[in-house]
Amino acid sequence: MFESAELGHSIDKQTYKAEEGLLREALLRVQYELKERGDFPVVIILGGVPTAGRGETANLLTEWMDPRYVRTDAFGIPTDEEADRPPFWRFWRVLPPKGRIGVLFGGWYAEPFWAWNGEKDAAKYDRRIERIVRLEKMLADEGVLVLKFWLHLSQGQLKERLKRLEGDKKTAWRVTESDKQFLKDYGNQIEYYRDLLMRTNLADAPWRVVEAADGNYRNLSVGRQILETMQHQLARTSVKQRRVDAPPLVSSIDGIRLLDRLPLDHELDKDQYKKELEALQGRLNGLSRDPRFADLAIVAVFEGMDAAGKGGSIRRITAALDARQYRIVPIAAPTEEERAQPYLWRFWRHLPPHGQLTVFDRSWYGRVLVERVEGFAAPAEWMRAYNEINDFEAQLDDANVLVVKFWLAISNQEQLRRFEERQQIEWKKFKITEEDWRNREKWEDYIQAASDMIERTSTPYAPWHMIGANNKYHARLQILRHLCDAIEQRYKRKGKKG
Repeated sequence: MFESAELGHSIDKQTYKAEEGLLREALLRVQYELKERGDFPVVIILGGVPTAGRGETANLLTEWMDPRYVRTDAFGIPTDEEADRPPFWRFWRVLPPKGRIGVLFGGWYAEPFWAWNGEKDAAKYDRRIERIVRLEKMLADEGVLVLKFWLHLSQGQLKERLKRLEGDKKTAWRVTESDKQFLKDYGNQIEYYRDLLMRTNLADAPWRVVEAADGNYRNLSVGRQILETMQHQLARTSVKQRRVDAPPLVSSIDGIRLLDRLPLDHELDKDQYKKELEALQGRLNGLSRDPRFADLAIVAVFEGMDAAGKGGSIRRITAALDARQYRIVPIAAPTEEERAQPYLWRFWRHLPPHGQLTVFDRSWYGRVLVERVEGFAAPAEWMRAYNEINDFEAQLDDANVLVVKFWLAISNQEQLRRFEERQQIEWKKFKITEEDWRNREKWEDYIQAASDMIERTSTPYAPWHMIGANNKYHARLQILRHLCDAIEQRYKRKGKKG
């Protein structure tokens, strides 16, 4: 993979000077077209051999293009804030919106580049690589243009460069002990990176290996590849694309769906409810004050039919907690800022740190529910979302983020009763909208979508809890029980690992 980058490529100064002006003009033109159209974002990942010129390349790109629309981020050892969340959280935070360019030093390869060489936990390393591959596939499916550059130096070129830098007092500071160690162990290091690049060399996000011994050649090579790839992507998006379809999900032959078998009615009087509620809230409060809570983050997901009681159930959870321990995130139609990013971006940025609980009042499951039923997402988009969501939740679980998911189900008749009741009570009128009434016409479609969703995304690390909620009292107690049980099980699991 590196052989063609050890051929001694070079560009003389005169040629470089003539080519640079033309390249700068073309890059600016394509950058402004990208900005005006806002069809997709560009992510440029810079990796490579030490001292191969990643910094110089990034600086040159911001010099050649309008720096107002280019963001550069570097990644080293995670900060305390970053270490408190899943590993990919810090990368999702800096993804550029549509029409913009992001330059990432290492990006999600940062740890495999500088920390995982010789990683003893092979399974952990393999899992990280698999997640990088799935992340880049998802970004490409969302329209993100991912450009990955490996700036290469042969062993002899690296040795010569380090010697030259160390020999000048003005540049000696640039040579670190890790650079010297890389040279000393060059053969093993390069084989490690060769394997990493080959395993992540995707059709939608290939690695571009550039010989970096000659700065002129390196600069023009990177600049031209960025220009030509952006031009190609803009040409593709300028043509009306055929909407990609997907095979339909096949319903059961007898027409019985998962939610059709869920009992919705339960007997529970108010006095018994109050007694059990107090006990369960006390149990939850005790769990939140356990020392182990400081190392755990909780994500509670609430989905369900309109008027199923999500808000009331959420309030019974938060009433048992210190206000500093939780946050509620209501999810509605995406804003312009959110539409300019990949679908999961707006959920990643709300993930809690350890010691906190975040409640999502509706969630990332909107893609396979309302967006599916209302036609806001193409079949191929919501069909691939099942695996993307499962992968997202698996990453949370690995980072000790407990995901507890609730589907609140009520009957069609009970929903109608609650709608009519809301219209009669002044302080509840705001809860009912024309859209709520219109959604009743698609009741069966939503039941089918929800049944498919639960079947395809109920996993051992993030199972769905289906709650029959015709009786609000019963539903609230069941939710509290499931939440407490899940926290206790996680405490036991972590204890066994320790």
